[in-house]
Amino acid sequence: MDIGFLGMGTMGRPMARNIARAGYDVTVWNRSPGKAASVVAYGASEASDLSAVLEKPVVVSSLADDRAFADSVLSMSSLRAAKRGSVHVNLATVSPGMCAEAEAALNERGISYVAAPVFGRPEVAEAGELTVVAAGDAGAIDEVAPLLDAIGRRTWRIGDDAKQANIVKILGNYLIANAIQAMAEATTVVEKVGGSPELLMEVMNDSLFPGRVYGGYGKMIAQRRYEPAGFRLALGLKDVRLALSQARDAQLGLPFGSVLEDLFLDALAHGQADQDWCSITEATRRRAGLAGQ
Repeated sequence: MDIGFLGMGTMGRPMARNIARAGYDVTVWNRSPGKAASVVAYGASEASDLSAVLEKPVVVSSLADDRAFADSVLSMSSLRAAKRGSVHVNLATVSPGMCAEAEAALNERGISYVAAPVFGRPEVAEAGELTVVAAGDAGAIDEVAPLLDAIGRRTWRIGDDAKQANIVKILGNYLIANAIQAMAEATTVVEKVGGSPELLMEVMNDSLFPGRVYGGYGKMIAQRRYEPAGFRLALGLKDVRLALSQARDAQLGLPFGSVLEDLFLDALAHGQADQDWCSITEATRRRAGLAGQ
């Protein structure tokens, strides 16, 4: 299988490495050159021209947001370069609206579109243990299933409506954001009264909340360790807003979502854009008078 891979960010690089490790012919491209060395070391080649990647029979993209995806994949020049009969697999979290737009634009040119966003931080991606949520044409998913197996521990098939995969991913991230804030509040209270945030989270992770979200983020929050960012705070705000937008479309309110949006904006206003999204903890600490301690 000859694969083109777009996006050499913190998630794109380890996923592309694992695909190359699995023996596939991989050609990679990134908007900012020079980030693909660790993938090339596993036998991939780096293209200077986007069209050289888009013309492959299977194209995989891992781009930051709707705009980055649209600019790279849905521009007229990109659509002309894409090969009829190919499959495009989008591993990123984009809005359901962008997913529908991409599916329509690519299908019109005889290209299958598979939405396959992933759950997991960079270290999970490195281990090939991501959870993949896939939706779209069943035949296209069958075709790329071995590729998805190379990056993940399990692929969940959500159906033939591609945007449903993105809805599941958005709501999953919304749940994680709520868990982060719950831990931020609990650790701030225990710190304020002279206790140990780290010991609190050790007890919780050993008893009530074992698992990757409370275990991984709980330790980061208790230690106030927000760098290097596995998932930047600005991207967390994007996903909270996507969840709020989806709820509004369904005529539902997300009261906690509005609170989360305010906390993310507070953190951004304090220069935390490039920190991990669990750094919204600092917004709660500031409100408790613990800033800088």
